[in-house]
Amino acid sequence: MKESSKYTNPEYFTNRELSWLLFNRRILGEAKDVKTPFMERLKFLSITSSNLDEFFMVRVASLKDMVNAGYRKKDIAGMTAKQQLTAVMADTHDFVKEQYNVYEKQLLPGLEENGLHIIRNHEDLTSNQGKYVDHYFMEEVYPVLTPMAVDSSRPFPLIRNKTLNLGALVKKKTGGKELEFATVQVPSVLPRVVVVPGDVENQIQVIFLEEIIERNMGKLFLNYDIVSSGPFRIMRNADFSIDEDEAEDLLKEIEKQLKQRQRGQAIRLEVEKGMNKQLIDVLMKELDLEKEDVYPIAGPLDLTVLMKLYGMEGFEHLKEPGYTPEAVPELPEGCDIFSQIKKGDIFLHHPYQSFAPVVAFIRRAAVDPDVLAIKQTLYRVSGNSPIIAALAQAAENGKQVTVLVELKARFDEEHNIIWAKKLEQAGCHVIYGLVGLKTHCKITLVVRREEEGICRYVHLGTGNYNDSTAKLYTDVGLLTCNEQIGEDATAVFNMLSGYSEPRSWNQLSVAPLWLKDKLLYMIRREMREAKENRPAHIIGKMNSLCDPDVIAALYEASAAGVKIDLIVRGICCLKVGIPGISENICVHSIVGNFLEHARIFYFENAGNYEIYCASADWMPRNLERRVEIMFPLESEKCKAAAMHILEVQMRDNTKSYLLKADGHYEKVNRRGMEAVMAQAQFCKEAKQDAGAGQKGGNDRVFVPREHVNSVE
Repeated sequence: MKESSKYTNPEYFTNRELSWLLFNRRILGEAKDVKTPFMERLKFLSITSSNLDEFFMVRVASLKDMVNAGYRKKDIAGMTAKQQLTAVMADTHDFVKEQYNVYEKQLLPGLEENGLHIIRNHEDLTSNQGKYVDHYFMEEVYPVLTPMAVDSSRPFPLIRNKTLNLGALVKKKTGGKELEFATVQVPSVLPRVVVVPGDVENQIQVIFLEEIIERNMGKLFLNYDIVSSGPFRIMRNADFSIDEDEAEDLLKEIEKQLKQRQRGQAIRLEVEKGMNKQLIDVLMKELDLEKEDVYPIAGPLDLTVLMKLYGMEGFEHLKEPGYTPEAVPELPEGCDIFSQIKKGDIFLHHPYQSFAPVVAFIRRAAVDPDVLAIKQTLYRVSGNSPIIAALAQAAENGKQVTVLVELKARFDEEHNIIWAKKLEQAGCHVIYGLVGLKTHCKITLVVRREEEGICRYVHLGTGNYNDSTAKLYTDVGLLTCNEQIGEDATAVFNMLSGYSEPRSWNQLSVAPLWLKDKLLYMIRREMREAKENRPAHIIGKMNSLCDPDVIAALYEASAAGVKIDLIVRGICCLKVGIPGISENICVHSIVGNFLEHARIFYFENAGNYEIYCASADWMPRNLERRVEIMFPLESEKCKAAAMHILEVQMRDNTKSYLLKADGHYEKVNRRGMEAVMAQAQFCKEAKQDAGAGQKGGNDRVFVPREHVNSVE
């Protein structure tokens, strides 16, 4: 084998889709883990269902499109689209069975033991409960429903994406011989979990809304006998592509495409196990589905309903204690945020530290008479975003406000269109980015006139400007007035708004043209150091790793003796333990109460170590098809803080999984070891730091980098 192709052998790579399914299994592992608080197990099972929905709407839909188009190119693991689809469908059928096995055998009995009884079939209602739900149906549900029959004059209706429905075979009461199809959508505007009166002390009894509707189906089709009925749910292709060169108005084009999302090709049909075969055949025919696309479900369809149970009052003792993000020591309440940044770079670690300083940074800039301009990128924001309000206020105050709103942020397109219009109405200059590229970087630039001249203040982050998800996702950010970063930030916005590429960059590495080359350079630099018997170590924390060039470079570095530790939450197409190839690579994956979202990269550099943070994962889409930013941490304090994050996460032996040579993930065995839960430790440390900051001392002692070791 030639040296150039030695590290790109398809056998050395895991298929991206199958790796994602392994990630969802790790989440399912938390639902199975008896050491996880019981109601949190419900939450994790719900998350697996939500994840699987999006996986089908985007990834499986894409595979089906490729198969239908006769696309034959193989992926990095040597699999054609058809082979991938066959493997994915087999895996997901097994996965769904495992999901419901956990629900049936572990979670339902546990709910019962803890005083919550789910009435699974309306036929199991007592007489009093039956009267209650029938009255509830007529008063609350019946007026909302729209029953639809299908016959020669009424075509098969549009079944909307992800909606829960009840299908029925009906027969006319007078002279009817043929069975006809009828359906009704379970209304999402009504609570799906309905509490019913019970006679068991200290027990809450609930029934799902679809059971109440099915019990009363006869009242919806008065001239028919209900021969058979049951719930079903479909998933549609929700991905769309836009020819931006042909789209005169990108905003209008995306609005039009959003309407088509509900009408996309059906790709999955969930039905109640035991549903009448004739009823299933009708659905398969009308929706143009194959047998492999049908998922018989032994339990309630759409397990995201478990989040409704999770939210019920009275079960707080079965959940993780709530956590309130702590104050950032360098930014005490009421401080002059610009003066504090002037004192030195400020490193932020969310959600352990509050996201409020980021909001305060923009709010202060909006009203500060010395601020001349604010420029910001927005990818995903919250429903009632204080950042949007601050930007609008800044424009109304006469400041130059430029906002790049990414209209192509999947499943947030409609949201972002609304915000874009609101910002334009307030007087902001709204741009939509570069043709053919998603703008995924998270950057804010504030230009301020000061005594010594113009000063540029910059916020860079790994997560979105979303104050809601900032309480759930782990991310890092940097507040700085570093002159070189300020110059680069100006160049970024000039590139986005005026299509002018800078001749060079001072500190920032920007995709799609420069970031990947920088990464590959630093990986190869470590390889050269290892060959010279100097310290060589790479640590990479990210969401996903599937770029073939980066993986091949990591393999080459590993073969040269570079120690490589990776902390990858989700997809990982790299394999460990390949003799002579990846024996020096260790892959960790943490699945905890918060969603791991930060990207932090460490390079030993023969003792002059460098640490970078980024908005980008090591994926082709991030490195080649998106506008992303990787930024260095310059101050020793910021570098130590980031290093501490990596060190603690690699010692996690409670929520951490290790990738094994055979491709499966195994939870770290902590027998004989002191328990380390990284997320819990960061919560504790943030509280200590906030307290120390109030007393005037906020310089924590971080673990030195020479103590960084993998979990063996």
